[in-house]
Amino acid sequence: MPAEPSHAPLVSVVIPVRNEAPNIAPLVAEIEAALADVPHEIVYVDDGSSDATPEALAEAASVAPVRRLRHAQSCGQSAAVITGVKAARGRWIATLDGDGQNDPADIPRLLARAEAEAAGAGGAILIAGHRVNRRDTQVKRVTSRMANRIRARLLRDATPDTGCGLKVFPRALFLELPHFDHMHRFLPALVLRQGGRVVSEPVNHRPRVRGVSNYGTLDRLLVSFLDLVGVAWLQRRWKRPVAEEL
Repeated sequence: MPAEPSHAPLVSVVIPVRNEAPNIAPLVAEIEAALADVPHEIVYVDDGSSDATPEALAEAASVAPVRRLRHAQSCGQSAAVITGVKAARGRWIATLDGDGQNDPADIPRLLARAEAEAAGAGGAILIAGHRVNRRDTQVKRVTSRMANRIRARLLRDATPDTGCGLKVFPRALFLELPHFDHMHRFLPALVLRQGGRVVSEPVNHRPRVRGVSNYGTLDRLLVSFLDLVGVAWLQRRWKRPVAEEL
């Protein structure tokens, strides 16, 4: 596995955002409160925002350990996550959506579970948040349930909620995964394909109270279906080699 950067914090919180200016300061304050006793950094990746997100990030960086990266034009959420993880210095990565619906107070518990799993059974581990009580619209909840059932049946990733933005995993593991557009929706399947393990943990979910969602329902369903076929193909076109040094 690729080595972590030297002098690293324990965890890097990677947050992809696009046009989320009003959510920056409140979310940074919550992360700082949740990780007050944990060596950490916050890595924001601005995916080509056209609002005041750059200014909000600059202000946040003046009061907290916030690192800022920016895509000149929007490349999508997965591209932003990839950029953030590559730049991160922590051994562990915690991803959060930038809209404030994920609760940073859950990060220490998921991180502790990840460390315990890694120390116990060993091997690569992904801790995936499971939004037991979704605080989205009825349409989003219904379409998400449908998509999860189809995905679970086809990919057999044994994960009830792959769409939750809150996940914890080793940086080195992520760097070994195949990278492609929308890969963030299929991290459990990709980790299993890599020979790792996936554990789901219940997490808090909150309604969006600021800003506007960047995603539509129908267009997301169409793209998700096409990606699902692609990931199923990836699973079937890979055999994990077991090698020994002679």
